[in-house]
Amino acid sequence: MMNVLAIACHPDDLEIGCGGTLAKYAALGHNVTMVHVANGNKGHKVIQPDELRLIRAKEAQNSGALIGATVISMDVPDLLVKADQDELIAKLVDVIRQTEPDVIITHPPEDYMKDHMEVSTAVFDASFAASVPHYETKVPAPSNAKVAPIYYMDTLAGVGFLPTEYVDVTDHIETKIAMNAAHESQIKWLYEHDGIDFLDFVRTVSKFRGLQCGAAYAEGFLQCKAWPRLTTVRLLP
Repeated sequence: MMNVLAIACHPDDLEIGCGGTLAKYAALGHNVTMVHVANGNKGHKVIQPDELRLIRAKEAQNSGALIGATVISMDVPDLLVKADQDELIAKLVDVIRQTEPDVIITHPPEDYMKDHMEVSTAVFDASFAASVPHYETKVPAPSNAKVAPIYYMDTLAGVGFLPTEYVDVTDHIETKIAMNAAHESQIKWLYEHDGIDFLDFVRTVSKFRGLQCGAAYAEGFLQCKAWPRLTTVRLLP
C-alpha cells in the first residue's frame, strides 16, 4: 500500500490531469491525498470571489469523496501563488511530512498559466525541504524522511506535453468524469456562457492519450528526473 500525494493549483486541476489515475490508486487500496494550493476564487465572471471560494472548496470535497481521498486546501487566492513564499513552502512541507508520500503528482514546470508553474516549483522545493530535519515547521521531519519521486501530469488539452509514462484509466473513466462533474460551478459556467462541454473535453483528452498507448482511455505523465528521486520501482498504477 502506497501513500499518494497529488498537489495541483486549483480545485478541479487534479481531476482534469490525473483523476483517472487517482481513482485507480484508490481502487487498488492506496491512500490518496488531493491538495489544491489556490482556492479558485476568481474563476467566475458572475459569482463573487468570497462566495466562489466556499463553493469551490465544497466541490473539491465532493469530488475527493467519490474515491475516498483526503482533500486539503491551502486557500491561496487565485493569481497570488508564489513559489518563493516561505509560508507556502512551509505549509506544503507539513503536508508532505504528514502524508509521507511514496509518490507525488503535480503540474509540469511549463503550463498554460503562472499559478500552475509556481505550484510545480513550490512542490519541487518543498518535497526536498521536507526531508531536511533542521528545516523546522509545525511538523517535524520523519526519522526516515526521503525525497519523494515526482510525476508531472498532463497540461490542459495536452498542449506541449509529450508523456513518457501512461496509465490505463479505461475502467475508471466514468469516475474521472464524475469527479470533474462535481465541480459544477465551473462545468455549468463553461457550458452555458462559453459553449464548452468540458466533460467531453476531459473525455476526449483521455481518449487521445489512450490512442497513444493502446488503451481505450489513458492519462500521460512525465517523471521528474532529478537525483535522488529516481527509482527502478513502477510507482504509477
